Amino acid sequence: LFSVKVYVKLDHNSPHILCVTNHLRNSELIDPIFRWSGPGGYLSSENSSVQISPTGTLILRRFKSDLSGVYTCTLVYKLTAAQPDKKLIIKYLIYAYSDPQYHYELTVRYHAAPCNSFHNIFFEKALLQVLSKLVAELSCEVTLIKSECHHVKMQRGGLQNEIFFTFSVTCLDREKNNRLCQQSACATSRRLNKAKYLIERFFKQEVEVRRKTAEPLPEIYYIEGTLQMVWVDRCYPGYGMNAVRHPGCPECCVVCSPGSYNPSNGIHCLQCDSSLIYGATKC
Repeated sequence: LFSVKVYVKLDHNSPHILCVTNHLRNSELIDPIFRWSGPGGYLSSENSSVQISPTGTLILRRFKSDLSGVYTCTLVYKLTAAQPDKKLIIKYLIYAYSDPQYHYELTVRYHAAPCNSFHNIFFEKALLQVLSKLVAELSCEVTLIKSECHHVKMQRGGLQNEIFFTFSVTCLDREKNNRLCQQSACATSRRLNKAKYLIERFFKQEVEVRRKTAEPLPEIYYIEGTLQMVWVDRCYPGYGMNAVRHPGCPECCVVCSPGSYNPSNGIHCLQCDSSLIYGATKC
């Protein structure tokens, strides 16, 4: 009985999964019979998501997380016509995986109108629109995670109102949008870094424009030096990274096995003894 781990990208076809060992591949098998079973029971090519070749090779089509689990191939064969049947069982652990979601988390502070002022709400919408427009051509988007208005006591002054903004900057998968693009232009991390550069340049220009003008400061303005952009990678709910458990796919977000779960966009599957399925999002 052999046990092999196989990783299949979500919504893609699996590699060719063989029902013979390397040793038997090079041998002549007489009257071989191949039988496959998976998490849902016996497998046959009548199912549109399953393809089994006459030589027992299995391909799983458009793989989904709930298809993850133990797959067993039973091979019955003879090496010579006179010999009794031999039997071989090969066990595969097949896991769905996806690439991590990369994004930047952007935090920035603005001097604000009084905290209950509607000017702050209008400004928040306008700022989000401006940032979104900056990165739209890259197929990236900016989302407001939170904005909080606080009273801040200054070192050499009284209280002032400040808005603390947190945004996420993500780039959409262009291939899913069926846009024609070269592989290099489609690299999410490259587009994300371009988006980061455009956003940093925008805030730098905010400061430069203000320095050049003799006008008094507006009521709401960017506080110089408060911009921070942190690179974050996350997994989808129900998926997590674990290089120890999955050395064959160390940087993949692999579907959480039974006994674990990932409730939201964390990076690891958490332990949960009561979870009995693959890809659990709650305990």
